[in-house]
Amino acid sequence: MTTAEYNTCVDNHADGVYRFVLKNLGDRERAQDIVQEAFSRMWEKAADISSAKAKSYLFTTAYHTMIDDIRREKKLSRMDETHAFEVPVTSHGYSDLKEVLEEALSRLPDIQKTVVMLRDYEGYSYEEIGEITGLNASQVKVYIYRARVTLKNYIGQPDRVI
Repeated sequence: MTTAEYNTCVDNHADGVYRFVLKNLGDRERAQDIVQEAFSRMWEKAADISSAKAKSYLFTTAYHTMIDDIRREKKLSRMDETHAFEVPVTSHGYSDLKEVLEEALSRLPDIQKTVVMLRDYEGYSYEEIGEITGLNASQVKVYIYRARVTLKNYIGQPDRVI
């Protein structure tokens, strides 16, 4: 990949990668760091990457970097965890479908959330999602199906949307 092809890749895919990571993490600063790291790793391997595979490589790298960040964050939170009992505050009066969808997505396991985001938000095929996540197409389909059922069951409850 040449410098011009790399710059084109940045122009074409930076927003999509950022949206994908931000939707999964919900933290702008962490998402920006992960996207920056993904592009940095792609630049280091630019000589070995064809421009046709750049998008796939970029999303795969961002996905793996995000998973590493999530794991590191979980380890840190377990170390800092206090044993104080906190009552979670819940609101049942949603009036915004976007809020309901965000809440439903946050309840999904990480892998289900990732594959559903790649499929429904970014428009990737099952095979492309498999390349990015390291799953085969059948596993991707199963995770997407389960995620959609969970989302339907959560969002389908009338008190969530009214």
